Amino acid sequence: MSDSKGEEDMRKKERPGTAKKGLFRIVFSRTGIILLLILVQLIWFMRIPYYLEEYLRYLYGVLVILEVIVIIYIINAEENPAFKMTWMLFVVALPFIGVPFYIFVKMQMGNSYMRGRLSELKLETADYMRQDDEVVDALWASKSANANLAYYLSTRVGFPVYRNTEVTYFPLGEDKFRRMVSELRNARKFIFMEYFIVEYGLMWDTILNILGRKAADGVEVRFMYDGMCAISMLPYDYPEQLRRLGIECRMSNPMKPFLSTVQNNRDHRKICVIDGRVGFTGGVNIGDEYINKKKRFGHWKDTAVMLKGDAVQSLTMMFLEMWNVGKRSEENYRRYLTPKARGLRRELGYVIPYADSPFDNENVGEEVYFHILNHAKKYVHIMTPYLILDNEMITTLTRVAKCGIEVIIIMPHIPDKWYAFAVAKTYYKELIESGVQIYEYTPGFVHAKVFVSDDDTATVGTINMDYRSLYLHFECGAFIYNNSEIDKIERDFKRTLAKCHKVTLLEVKGQTLFTKISGRVLRLVAPLM
Repeated sequence: MSDSKGEEDMRKKERPGTAKKGLFRIVFSRTGIILLLILVQLIWFMRIPYYLEEYLRYLYGVLVILEVIVIIYIINAEENPAFKMTWMLFVVALPFIGVPFYIFVKMQMGNSYMRGRLSELKLETADYMRQDDEVVDALWASKSANANLAYYLSTRVGFPVYRNTEVTYFPLGEDKFRRMVSELRNARKFIFMEYFIVEYGLMWDTILNILGRKAADGVEVRFMYDGMCAISMLPYDYPEQLRRLGIECRMSNPMKPFLSTVQNNRDHRKICVIDGRVGFTGGVNIGDEYINKKKRFGHWKDTAVMLKGDAVQSLTMMFLEMWNVGKRSEENYRRYLTPKARGLRRELGYVIPYADSPFDNENVGEEVYFHILNHAKKYVHIMTPYLILDNEMITTLTRVAKCGIEVIIIMPHIPDKWYAFAVAKTYYKELIESGVQIYEYTPGFVHAKVFVSDDDTATVGTINMDYRSLYLHFECGAFIYNNSEIDKIERDFKRTLAKCHKVTLLEVKGQTLFTKISGRVLRLVAPLM
């Protein structure tokens, strides 16, 4: 993507002041102080047994009783069994730390607030997320299994199925970037953007230049990014810097100087909505590696989709719900509604934009993945950067493959996190022996999160196949059925597969001793990774 010299000069002029990068900036910044305070609290928490050493004889009996109560509570809790196992291991192995820490986690006030606030916002947006019964009736006649999924997503988490929605698939981040820039330049009313990572570089400079110009022209611009960016990518006061350009900006879940499990629930979504008529989602963050302008782990393979039409309304409401979590301001949702298309374009099929929250007791992302696997007739093709699986996902993947359905997973060959890759390799043997085919993308790193099945069903979004995405983060995606763009997704998968190396059992057995040991040890705490 190239700009004229005038645009480049304007971009440099309008870009908010950048902070010094590197360890020095982190340590001596507000964020560094916050992290230091959290570390001090954690160390103090772990040293509680030493402070109470002289009272251990009296406390031992109390601790045993509490340990039994905690174990009983964990066993009966409505949680994933893998989380239960990890917590029980922690409590039994290190009771003087594990018991009080588990009680501390479960008594978090922040979790209760977030859960309650998100429930309130769901009620506020419910009127704008009503399901059109005619669309559901048509889906029942087309594919009843997908109608069942639509019923679940609509009634349980409030995400309706739509027709009259064009889908455009982008096989690379740079493809999405070019189109998004073009659409941003055409914005007339409002721009909503929500991203997990925002980092200085060509991509952000180009987008920021457009946002600043649009804000100056009277377009409402709201920008939100995850608070983890303040650790090493952006200064803590960056929202204020953007406000000086006329851009409304909020940091989602900013880092606070106290121990809290809420800070473990990051906003991993990638959403861009323009005028309520066009929306983007997928794996692509705002950073130059996502468009292969910066090399970190070889070639960066990422994907995204653009929606145009009725389904954009769900992306709009997803954004507004997250935007209003931290502040109790009144929102005029109606002014951002998507004008409904007239007539019916049958060739566009069905689209369900959906979101996942760690606070609603619904594992939406995993349910969508299970649905595609369980209803496949010929194949399920998957791209994911991480493979850290619970028992239910392992069971489903292996059962589907054993039934003769082709299951292929494309993983990175050059990982971004060695420890996550080491854990992923511990699943290879069981998966391959059951018939699941695993390939590694030889040119570099796969960041795409894609399921495609049977030439008629696909989902593209932000959800990795690991515990963090499936259970702990805020995520989103688009479920697509009977749309011509699904053929493009499958063709991209096959082109990507041609650049991959197939992992064999012999290769798995030949892993280094360090990889085998570290992977198996880390798998004990995989739910926390």
